[in-house]
Amino acid sequence: MRAQLSKALGGVRGMVEAAVPTIGFTATYVASKDIKLSVGVGIGAAVVLLVLRIAQRTSVQFVLNSLVGIAIAAFFALRSGKAEDAFLPGIMLNAGYAAAMIFSIAVRWPIVGFIIGSVTGDPTAWRSDPGIVKLCSRLTWLLVLPCALRVAVQYPIYLASGDQSGLLGPAKIVMGWPLQVAALATMVWLLARGRTPLPAGDDDGEPGHA
Repeated sequence: MRAQLSKALGGVRGMVEAAVPTIGFTATYVASKDIKLSVGVGIGAAVVLLVLRIAQRTSVQFVLNSLVGIAIAAFFALRSGKAEDAFLPGIMLNAGYAAAMIFSIAVRWPIVGFIIGSVTGDPTAWRSDPGIVKLCSRLTWLLVLPCALRVAVQYPIYLASGDQSGLLGPAKIVMGWPLQVAALATMVWLLARGRTPLPAGDDDGEPGHA
């Protein structure tokens, strides 16, 4: 589980790479109040990280995600001329993720079930066990929480009068991977301490728990 968690997050390096472009954009804007320069620094940082990955022949997945994210943010900021608009796409995306996951729970097809299915090789077999569906719903709520918290904290800051980019940048970084790591770690902890029912006829031929 620890190995899969590390892989999903891209390890420490992947988490740092996700934060660097935002740090570059925010710090440059706070210092210069120049949106174009700030956008250039943010995108430039992501490109440098991408070139390093390519040169080292390692996975570029997380750097590309970061580059796409900062490019979309730059489009919003440059279009409006307001630095805080760079953070609006992230707020909207988190709201969309939260809504989609809550809907999946409501219709009893929780997102975590498909994650489990992707590991077992059968994407829908988990649906036959009501206990597993209930467990997956609870675990999906743990993924909803970080998204909902980001929207609840960042959107009021965005709506506040004046330039709020100096607050939104740190909020985005602090509530990014740290919250996601906390949510996933809680999922692992709950699974490790809980007793998940297994069907009769497991390896020792007796009903049991894992």
